[in-house]
Formats: sequence, structure tokens, C-alpha cells
Amino acid sequence: RGGGRGHKAVAAVGYGLSALCKPLLLMVHTLPLIGAVLAVDRTGKGLRTAPRDAMISLAAEPAVRGRAFGVHRAMDTAGALCGPLVAFVLLRVAAEGYDAVFTVSFCVAVLGVVVLLLFVPGRALPAAEDTGVRGPAGPRTPVRALLRRPQVRRLTACAVLLGLTTVSDSFLYLALQRRLDLPAGWFPLLPLGTAAAYLSLAVPMGALADRIGRRRLFLAGHLVLLGAYGLLLAPFGGGAGLVCGVLLLHGAFYAATDGVLAAATADAVPEDARGSGLAVVQTGQTAARFVCSLAFGAAWTAWGDHTAVLAAAVGLALAAALSARLLRPAAPAPAPNSPSEHTP
Repeated sequence: RGGGRGHKAVAAVGYGLSALCKPLLLMVHTLPLIGAVLAVDRTGKGLRTAPRDAMISLAAEPAVRGRAFGVHRAMDTAGALCGPLVAFVLLRVAAEGYDAVFTVSFCVAVLGVVVLLLFVPGRALPAAEDTGVRGPAGPRTPVRALLRRPQVRRLTACAVLLGLTTVSDSFLYLALQRRLDLPAGWFPLLPLGTAAAYLSLAVPMGALADRIGRRRLFLAGHLVLLGAYGLLLAPFGGGAGLVCGVLLLHGAFYAATDGVLAAATADAVPEDARGSGLAVVQTGQTAARFVCSLAFGAAWTAWGDHTAVLAAAVGLALAAALSARLLRPAAPAPAPNSPSEHTP
């Protein structure tokens, strides 16, 4: 909770934890310690995501909030694409390649934290909202108070429903590899295809969300993912066309949902509870996707990859239908002086 300065402080702690984990991975050599360091790194990601998105939402005008999140996601994905390429070059040219990779990664991460602390302003709340008068999101029960807001409750329910049928990236790539019998050496390139599509479409999708509605595009993005499932299940096609089609749809799905959900949540939450609101919706979505990964892995083991993908596709179609009903705008209340309120 809190204004822009509080968001900035929490985000800096999250980014700092992740930066600290880079050199620590060079120092640990046992599986439990490596797992602990990775857990701290993921904790840093969990800490920074909601306050970072809150800062973006507070810095952008509401009319272009979708585009603002699209720009951020595009830049974030550009870094995700450049990182493996830089690591590949370092491994080829440096004598101690892995040490060099982690050292450079640590330096870049520290630079990012410095830029955040020195150059990103901590935006204070407007004076009207900084007077101690609280809206529905009271300081003692922020989650309950937020979920009492119909728009937040519906968005959270939709994020959970759709997250329960959103197959993990790794499973989707494994299904694609098995469908085409791809050599293992090509497998690491599949995420780069998704990232390239995401990078190309993030800003246009954000701008489209500003025009047609963020909740509507969020739902449409999951229909795009359903199309990717359909390509994996189709009895025809194959080769490079299938790979490009699945990865393009997968990247488009992320472009139409990731930043768009954050923008839609920001529309539904007051500024003084922006960080809490984003955390509630994102936590619900992440927990649902975790459950989906466990269930999909069990289904893959019991029934095979084709049946597991089919079950996910059917579940996603049902979840999308339910979400469409939840996100349907409420009917306007009749005017006080409408004829229906007067007896003849």
C-alpha cells in the first residue's frame, strides 16, 4: 500500500534481492542452497511486480494506460531476448564463461536498481486522497475491502478461472517438440519465438486495449491461446508452419493479457490502494496457473500429451465463456423519474 514513494521502495527491494542472487549463485554448490537462492530470487520478483505496475499506472494517463503497459512489457521482453544472446557470446569468448555471465548479469541488475532509485520519481498521491480519508480499501483488511468492490472481484475471478486453464510455457513447448519430434538442440529456441512475437505485439495490443476496452482484449487474448491449443491438436499441418503459428499465437496471447490485465485492474482500484489491488489480482492468477501446472503434469503422465492439451483446451473454452458473463457490463439502474416507477 501507500503512494508512489512506497511503491518505489518496495520495488527497489524486490529488484535488489534479485540482483543479490546473481553472485550468490556462483558461491553455492549444493542443491538445497541453489534452491534457496532461486527462491529468494523469485521472492524478489513477487515483491517488485505489483508496486512496479502500480508506479506505471500512476504515471500514465488513464486513456493511454494500456499503451504504457505495452511499452513496459516490450522493453522487458527486449531485455529477456538480449540476455540469452549476451550470455551465449560470453560463454564463447570468455575463459571462465559462467563466472563472466553471472558477473555481467549482476552489474546490469545493480545498474537497474540505481536507475530506479535515482531517476524514477516517487509519485505522491493527490492531495484529495492524502488527507487520511480512506475509501473501501481500509488499512486493516485491504484484501477483503478490495474484493468487496465488484469490478475487482470480477477481474480476480476471471483471472483465476482463466489461469486454471493456462498451460505453463514449458509444457506447451514440450508438446510442440513432441508433436514435431524436434531435436533437443532446437528446444531452447522455442521461448525466443514467443518472446519475439510478444515484443512485436505488446505496444500495438496495449493501444488496441485503450480503444476497444481492456477487459475485452484480456478475454480475447485467451481465445488466441485457445487457437494455439487448437494448432497443437490439429491432425494436419506440421513443420516450420506449425512452429511459427503456435509461437506467434503464444506471443500474441501474452501481449493481449499480461500488461492489459494490470491496466484493467488499475482502472478498478483507487489510487491509494493501487499496489494492493494489483497484488490481489496477480496473486490469484499466479496461484491458479501454479495449480494448472500441477494438474496438467498429472494429466500428461496419466493420459499423454494430446489428451492433456485437449482437456486444457476444453477447460479454457468453458472458462472463457464464464469469464465473458462475469465481465459483461452491469445493466444501468433505471432513472429515478422513469415511467416504470410510476403506477398507472
